[in-house]
Amino acid sequence: MKMINITFPDGSVRQFEAGITGQDIAKSLSNSLAREVLSINVNDELWDLTRPLNADATIKLNKWDDPDGKHAFWHSSAHLMAEAIESIYPGTKFGIGPAIENGFYYDVDPGDDVVISDADLPRIEKKMKELVSQKNQYTREEVSKDNAMKHFGDKGDHYKTELIGELEDGTISFYHQGNFTDLCRGPHLADTSPIKAIKLLSIAGAYWRGDETRKQLTRIYGVTFPKQKMLEEHLELLEQAKLRDHRKLGKELELFTFSQRVGPGLPLWLPKGAQLRERLENFLKKVQREHGYEPVITPHIGQKELWVTSGHYEKYGKDSFQPILTPHEGEEFLLKPMNCPLHCEIYRSKPRSYRDLPVRFAEFGTVYRYEQSGELHGLTRVRGFTQDDAHIFCRPDQLEEEFLKVIDIILYIFKTLDFQDFVTQVSLRDPADKEKYIGSDENWDKAEKAILEAVEAKGMDTVVEVGEAAFYGPKLDFIVKDALGRQWQLGTIQVDYNLPERFELEYIGSDNQKHQPVMIHRAPFGSMERFIALLIEHTAGKFPLWLTPDQAVILPISEKYHDYAEKVSKFLNNCDIRTLIDERSEKIGKKIRDNELKRIPYLLIVGEKEQESDTVSVRRQGEGHKGVMSLEEFAKFLQSEVRNQLEATEPDV
Repeated sequence: MKMINITFPDGSVRQFEAGITGQDIAKSLSNSLAREVLSINVNDELWDLTRPLNADATIKLNKWDDPDGKHAFWHSSAHLMAEAIESIYPGTKFGIGPAIENGFYYDVDPGDDVVISDADLPRIEKKMKELVSQKNQYTREEVSKDNAMKHFGDKGDHYKTELIGELEDGTISFYHQGNFTDLCRGPHLADTSPIKAIKLLSIAGAYWRGDETRKQLTRIYGVTFPKQKMLEEHLELLEQAKLRDHRKLGKELELFTFSQRVGPGLPLWLPKGAQLRERLENFLKKVQREHGYEPVITPHIGQKELWVTSGHYEKYGKDSFQPILTPHEGEEFLLKPMNCPLHCEIYRSKPRSYRDLPVRFAEFGTVYRYEQSGELHGLTRVRGFTQDDAHIFCRPDQLEEEFLKVIDIILYIFKTLDFQDFVTQVSLRDPADKEKYIGSDENWDKAEKAILEAVEAKGMDTVVEVGEAAFYGPKLDFIVKDALGRQWQLGTIQVDYNLPERFELEYIGSDNQKHQPVMIHRAPFGSMERFIALLIEHTAGKFPLWLTPDQAVILPISEKYHDYAEKVSKFLNNCDIRTLIDERSEKIGKKIRDNELKRIPYLLIVGEKEQESDTVSVRRQGEGHKGVMSLEEFAKFLQSEVRNQLEATEPDV
């Protein structure tokens, strides 16, 4: 019997008979592990536990806490849901059914005369639970392209035959469980028994393959867990997320709105939202000034040729807003999808010496990218957004130092805004698919080496992801966890040797010869819209005192004290404290409750005693009574709190 060497994550090696499965390997280690393991990585490829290993391999056994374990669990759950749907709605045609970050979905076409609604979800759930109890195995079958086409052709499922038509013969597999068969690469669980808790969450419409000209399918979202308690905790988290939804709070706090007349995906910033955004911008502008950045401003449109030169048009032109024509024949402009080509042109506007570098250009530049209407979501997916964009042009010997300084800026921002839980990801080019990228191997090697060395010098714990680079260069992404544990990709730093080459950027070196600078792209916030959406949901609308639109609200206990409230407001506003007055004819208790819901940090109650003594009775939002203070005392008290918030995180420049 042939023996194979299996290497484990700790580097240890054990011998097994060829043909052993991941499930059997887990059993050989411990029965408890065998009960918990859900999938296996074989030479960095995700496999089923029941798939035989016939050659030496490096493996990793995945449990629930491993992302690849959840992936197999939720992918199998999507197939389970599809089996239940086919049982209830015979003749249903199926699109795709992937695992996603928190659960799974399946796009289905139940037929023109059948509508699946939210009211039908409990029935589908019940059927799924019935199928789970059968403990049906998930089995993989390699099939020829002809047989695959025949199977789904006979079934009348044209969505699957379309997908099969794009696959190479010899790469096609089916998965079977119970009475259901699906086209799938896998992997899946060994059987349905680990699926203990099921909840179908919602229904949405989704155009087939994201094409608005094609049929809209029914997308059913769900989530499953190996324990009922896990499901209950997840559902509680979803309820909390609904309460923190930035679309809901943005409306309640009067921060932004949308108008169908203006157009979908184009946010309108209301006065309070504009003030919040302006303070964030001023905060970053101050940091940038201290780090030697120079402000620039570029137009919202540019000639098409600019983005042809940069490579953006070739990669994204078909999916972007289409060219704007002018009365001049042959003249075409584009809404600006990126700021970087315009910053390259600013760099080219005059000769540069090695002594001039680094040059750091910063702009809060609004860009426009077409998103399909079904993909738009509040401020997180929009068609027009403002990037806190900057581009650094430096000598190769300055690259690491400049990259590290950008990391420092991002870390300072996160600390100031209390984003304590984050990870960093180095995104590299996929060497097996170089057509996705522009530039030479030499440029890519230099750029990737620079990022990896900078991260190592900073001592940062990072994840390396191959294939996630931008098309023109590798990048370092900062992925933040919010108060509910959800991940958001925010700040990014990219190293680019390609755009300087394409735009023929130069500087005169100490040898009096022409050299090409290196370009660093950086955006700590990512985009103002997405960052503010995250900030709203992370804080539940309770912004830091220095940032919040209204720092204090004055609550006169009756109309008799409106004049004194005006006096207090004028004094505090002169002290640069953002204040408003609630002059409604309501009882003071209701005023307090209503303004607590508006997340205004300080509530200042004024009545006869306060008017006579030139004082205010101070309440802190969520904390209650803080005592009676003179106007001067309160102003110093609030200013001190703001100062402490900002000074506690001051960066070293």
